[in-house]
Amino acid sequence: MDPLRSPLLTDLYQLTMLQTYLERGMTDTAVFEFFVRKVPENRGFLLAAGLEQALDFLEALRFSEEELEWIRSCGKFASDFADHLEGMRFDGEVHALPEGTVCFADTPILQVIAPLPVAQLVESRLINLLHFQTLIATKAIRCVLAAPDRLLVDFGMRRAHGAEAGLLAARACWLAGFAGSATVLANPLYGVPVFGTMAHSFILAHESETAAFESFARSHPDNVVLLIDTWDTEAAAHKVVKLAPRLAEAGIRIKAVRLDSGDLADHARKVRRILDEGGLKDTGIFCSGNLDEYRIAELLAEQAPIDGFGIGTRLDTSADAPYLDSAYKLMAYAGRPVRKRSEGKATWPGRKQVWRRLDTDGRWQEDTLGLAEESHAGEPLLVPVMKNGRRIAPSEPMDRIRARVKEEVARLPETARRIHAPVAPSVTPSEALRELARQLDAEAAAARD
Repeated sequence: MDPLRSPLLTDLYQLTMLQTYLERGMTDTAVFEFFVRKVPENRGFLLAAGLEQALDFLEALRFSEEELEWIRSCGKFASDFADHLEGMRFDGEVHALPEGTVCFADTPILQVIAPLPVAQLVESRLINLLHFQTLIATKAIRCVLAAPDRLLVDFGMRRAHGAEAGLLAARACWLAGFAGSATVLANPLYGVPVFGTMAHSFILAHESETAAFESFARSHPDNVVLLIDTWDTEAAAHKVVKLAPRLAEAGIRIKAVRLDSGDLADHARKVRRILDEGGLKDTGIFCSGNLDEYRIAELLAEQAPIDGFGIGTRLDTSADAPYLDSAYKLMAYAGRPVRKRSEGKATWPGRKQVWRRLDTDGRWQEDTLGLAEESHAGEPLLVPVMKNGRRIAPSEPMDRIRARVKEEVARLPETARRIHAPVAPSVTPSEALRELARQLDAEAAAARD
């Protein structure tokens, strides 16, 4: 049993509902949409991500004999329920925002059109995959906006909430424009460039800092980045300067030094001076240690001479906004639009589309949310990506997604892109959508009378 592909990686109520749907013959076509109800106050937009893994999950959906045996023996389901699941596959349609598309509250990020039982079954895992990467990609692009001309590397795997989270965070950061990640498996899986050198333990394992520096440099002559804050940062910088000529004789260049603690701006200035005076003007300074977009913006505002940042815990946990108020809701069943009216959680009914209008300079002007059968000015954002349970096209290259992110974010108003107190644009519901909602509300009120 592969736990990350198993249909049992879900909430129990998906299976209990599924049994009832099958018993009652409720197998007509349903439309579900995944969206975010509200953009967090400290975000000006969202970056849609995770579609690739969502499609992988849908294409592979099936119950193994081991999983069916658990369903038969757990005592929670009818005796013939497992028999109905044996041949179940996802054979529906999916429409989605291409990965890297900027979006806002109420925008459908993914739309599933399939028989009700299977469309319901996939809810929990789809939310799990789309929510997390959208969350992390949105955090990562804010780091890119804070330091657009600096090297940014994801350092967060060790503090991520589990192995899959660490891997998908590396992918989401690369998608958003990071140079790469320290997570090695992200390279063979997703093509993410990997970065990394040494830890403090490497320094401590040697008899001296200089011995550690030289040992590492001769072992990895093409990637000499030396960690210099184990004891005295500035003293270590002087040792680097003293070591450099000996390494140069062997054709080894010191690429950069890394700072991981203390007052990074102050240390960076002092180290920069020491390196420059020692003839190492081409040696960069790379910093890590409890960084995020806010701290990076502060360091650069102070004109700290830092060439790159390793961003870990606060990125891979999206510490300042650790979740999105996301949902996967039924919008239509058996050709009938439906509308949830729960207090604070009402939905717009029916299968929908979003049209994006740009101004004459190519800047974002308005997103209109309407019914799929409508026509509005602008580009329709939801595109078909799966039919009859199979991908319509091959997986999109990551370089293309990264280029899309850059273009999409550049079109946003400055108020949405800024790091502090951003303002998220609102999506405008069409009049036809509003009218459908009013009609369904009136029908519901009449049924109560």
